[in-house]
Amino acid sequence: MLVAIVCALTGLCYAELASMIPIAGSAYTYTYATLGELIAWIIGWDLILEYAFSNMSVSVGFAAHIVDLLDWLGIRLDPKWLSPAFLPLGLQDLSGKDIFSSGWHFGFDIPAFVVVLLLTVVLVRGIRESARTNNIMVLVKIAAILLFIGFGTSFIHGSNYHPFSPNGFSGVLAGGSIIFFTYIGFDSVSTASEECRNPRRDVPIGIIATLIVCTILYVGVAAVLTGMVPWQSIAGDGAPVVNALKRVSLLPGAHRLHWVRLFVLLGALVGMVSSILVFQLGQARVWYAMSRDRLLPDVFSNVHPKFRTPAFATWVAGFLVAIPAGLFDVGTFAEMSNIGTLFAFVLVSIGVIVLRSKDPARHRGFRVPFGPVIPLLSTFFCVLLMAGLPAITWVRFFVWLVIGLCVYSFYSRKRSEFYQVK
Repeated sequence: MLVAIVCALTGLCYAELASMIPIAGSAYTYTYATLGELIAWIIGWDLILEYAFSNMSVSVGFAAHIVDLLDWLGIRLDPKWLSPAFLPLGLQDLSGKDIFSSGWHFGFDIPAFVVVLLLTVVLVRGIRESARTNNIMVLVKIAAILLFIGFGTSFIHGSNYHPFSPNGFSGVLAGGSIIFFTYIGFDSVSTASEECRNPRRDVPIGIIATLIVCTILYVGVAAVLTGMVPWQSIAGDGAPVVNALKRVSLLPGAHRLHWVRLFVLLGALVGMVSSILVFQLGQARVWYAMSRDRLLPDVFSNVHPKFRTPAFATWVAGFLVAIPAGLFDVGTFAEMSNIGTLFAFVLVSIGVIVLRSKDPARHRGFRVPFGPVIPLLSTFFCVLLMAGLPAITWVRFFVWLVIGLCVYSFYSRKRSEFYQVK
């Protein structure tokens, strides 16, 4: 609920910023046109972090579901080629026996690596997602979620809810900070503000309705999942729902969950493929846009002569995600994706306040209600969620920002069309 509220506040801010620019695009596009090159560079550099680590996390989850599908089919393969090389919590079987102890081990998550590269090939060749295809994929995902909730409810044990909040509010805050990346994508509703008949009415309804539906589904899955199995058994699991179904299906009278598990598996795989595609596409387009603005080398904006796609940027984005996905666990990636997203949302929220002061006369298809209250609340809650992330995540994030600012200062700024030699 906390994360949904933060996203609703930020989404409204995002909608106002998007409605000020007469083209569809990303936060980088909007800030470049409204707040200037330096802020746009920071957000663009931050978006690369967000998209990359989000997809690393999803691809590791995809690999975990592939492993579960192979298990359902009775196919057993060497786990060292099906799990990340670094496992901070180790890897256990259903009985709790260690397959790998915590830390590094010799291995590589081949399914995570392969799925990213296969989808990179698809993106290089070009893909056009139709509304009908997208709607079918969404319906499959929702059906899988509702099936899990419907069948899983019968296997809830009340004892698993005690204590209800074992780590107190700090645990809730940390949990919200870590699962924040599951809400990434809601802001895409705001980018279509120029296509709305009545943006002032349609944009907030679209954003809030999207968040309400997602929140209800997320809360339902979380309530059923933690009621079916102890929460400790799913910590650090890349495929917690299907593994919980597997664990419970072995109990007397629960064999029907064996087929539920298969359908949920297939729905999850469809959802993750679409997610990886969308965010790999978005990441490559950020590289492309920044190169087009001369902030990155020209090669990133080169278009393939046959497929008319930014092939080099797409391949770079592919390998940037695929190699780490084979090495690290889902939790590490989620934390980095979240801090990058939250920081971008902070800049967007502050940007609304700044532009209200600097450029009050500019046309806005949508205006955030209640003056600066919502942008300020959005900024506050985003920073609050960032505070719930581990200290090491902050260190990594600042290192990434420092690298980005150095690149901008010594390379990008001098290539910019606004650069003036003194």
